[in-house]
Amino acid sequence: MSVLDLICYARTHSPFYKELYDGYDSSTPLSELPVIDQAAFWAANTIRHNQVLTRAHTDGLIFKTGGTTKAPRVSFYTNEEWDAMCRAYAETLPAAGLRHGDRIANLFAAGELYSSFIFALNSLQRSPIDLVQLPITGSAPVEFTLTTMQDFEATVVAGFPTTLCRLASHVVASVGSLPLVRLILFSGEALYDDQRSLLSEAFPGAEFRSFVYGSVDGGIIGTAVLGSDDARVFRSFVDSSVLEIVDVETGKLITEPGRPGRLLQTDLTRRLQPMIRYPVGDLAEWVDAEDGIFRLLGRADEGARVGPVTLHLDHLRAAVDRAGIAHNGVQVVIRRVDAQDQLVLRIAAEAQDFSALRDEVHVISPRFELQVGRGVVAPLAVDWVPALEVNPRTGKTVRLIDERPV
Repeated sequence: MSVLDLICYARTHSPFYKELYDGYDSSTPLSELPVIDQAAFWAANTIRHNQVLTRAHTDGLIFKTGGTTKAPRVSFYTNEEWDAMCRAYAETLPAAGLRHGDRIANLFAAGELYSSFIFALNSLQRSPIDLVQLPITGSAPVEFTLTTMQDFEATVVAGFPTTLCRLASHVVASVGSLPLVRLILFSGEALYDDQRSLLSEAFPGAEFRSFVYGSVDGGIIGTAVLGSDDARVFRSFVDSSVLEIVDVETGKLITEPGRPGRLLQTDLTRRLQPMIRYPVGDLAEWVDAEDGIFRLLGRADEGARVGPVTLHLDHLRAAVDRAGIAHNGVQVVIRRVDAQDQLVLRIAAEAQDFSALRDEVHVISPRFELQVGRGVVAPLAVDWVPALEVNPRTGKTVRLIDERPV
């Protein structure tokens, strides 16, 4: 589907897009259409009385993405759309380093409407090269995972870095290493140096490659670039999507390499739940715009990715208010502490007890509380400060600061 066809279809059949594009001519180029406001989009993309969908959802899949227990965020796919996405990605698997006959331990998240395990399973099934899958899931006990990988001589292990590191710790403590594993495919989180060190100890013969760059809401966005040693570099799917990088302050299109901007995704294959100029939540820069090659630079300000959990900034600010804390502003900071991601709320206020705030954060994200309990991410911390950090050029408060090493 062309960009113009998608826009016309969306504005004709989706009440949300009809209102969004009101006043815009049908010939308006994509780059001049409004960027989706995430809060408005998810307020309209509800389970009942949905205003984003272009028709009734009668076939396909429903997945859960980030959000609160009171307002879950879900993404809708038809069978045809899901199949097309998996087939498109499957063609890129050799670039991720897979070889004929590889035996892959799939440790992505399964169940509870999560998509990563199913996406990996379906994509690997459509691979142009012969592969064997071990559908273990990331929630399996590490003892079972290790035994299964040994029994079936796994050569590749795929999953979230936190899941892979939990396995690696068990491998080192129990058997020392698994030298047969030659490739580690990670996705969903950044892979840090301290994690690489642990994984290299457990899997001494393995190289590290990104499995895919994407999200449930935005779809697949990028794949590994063959021959690149930079795990942050991806190639966009130019046949099935339009990727834009725009200036954070002005929203103007960026085409030159090396200039950071906000990443927008338009998926040309999805008609049921159109995603047009959707901010995926990351900053990026072009390496080669003509060839669709870009480098990720970290999170933008829509959500804070802490380990395997995304917490949305508006929800975190609301948690501060519900905890009864009087303040002059809130800033979200992500740090790396003792080889774990840590969520820090920097609050412009006098120091005070924040146990009620911790409870509120756990209410909006039970998954965050679960991962803290498992020791996957560090507990919530609060910085009490007289003033928040601002952009020196604009004077605006910086909503999200990522202090983790690149």
